[in-house]
Amino acid sequence: MTDILLTGLQIGESPRWHDGRLWLANWGAGEILAVGPDGSSEVMLRIDAFPCCFDWLPDGRLLVVDGSGRRLLRQEAGGELTTVADLSGIAAAPWNEIVVDALGNAYVNSIGFDFPGGEFAPGVVALVAPDGTARQVADGVAFPNGMAISPDGGTLVVAESYASRLTAFDIAPGGDLVNRRPWAVLEDAAPDGICFQEHRIWYGDVPARRCVRVDPAGNVDRVVELDQGCFACAVGDGVLYMLTATWGPDVATARTGRVVTATL
Repeated sequence: MTDILLTGLQIGESPRWHDGRLWLANWGAGEILAVGPDGSSEVMLRIDAFPCCFDWLPDGRLLVVDGSGRRLLRQEAGGELTTVADLSGIAAAPWNEIVVDALGNAYVNSIGFDFPGGEFAPGVVALVAPDGTARQVADGVAFPNGMAISPDGGTLVVAESYASRLTAFDIAPGGDLVNRRPWAVLEDAAPDGICFQEHRIWYGDVPARRCVRVDPAGNVDRVVELDQGCFACAVGDGVLYMLTATWGPDVATARTGRVVTATL
């Protein structure tokens, strides 16, 4: 059983459970929102960037990906945004998702081509260290989309939307990604945003209009069927939060986006 918590989003992405609320990026509106359990929402940041994914540093400051501007930004204590790293020298294609580890290393991916409509090219994952230095740590990723770090902090998982798989890397000392391997092979799936629930992973699937939980062997143990495409998901306080929208050429402006919940 599902419930609708919030409607009217211009494609919600990058959900995070933080300080008792669901945070998400409302891409078409250029907003980062915090949503309470009662559905009330608060604009936490406005940014002229598309896409704009985010995560937090260990000290609580917000990191935001300016996807089209190919920059990683940081929100300072006074609210202003400063540039942490220029990513254009690593990849010219737009940048997408971010996840930050316990040491403050930020992993950011670029899908490798202009989407939609561009000719496919594999994407990359870059590491931005706490001092702002940036370097590529993985390549040849078939449309890297959602990313998540395992609860023990030792593994980074990337959703390869065009390869129907979740790909894992060990996080080496210094932040490099090593021991690349399939985490789960997903038959006829297009994994988008992902999140861990203990040792398993939830992934959103836009074409299939569902959110799915799998173990490291790819075994599916729960499926939430939806009436819109599922772009991303997050777990918080015993609830699965799913960001959905009706896919189409006007997805970023049509305000069909929702936050849909299911009890775990």
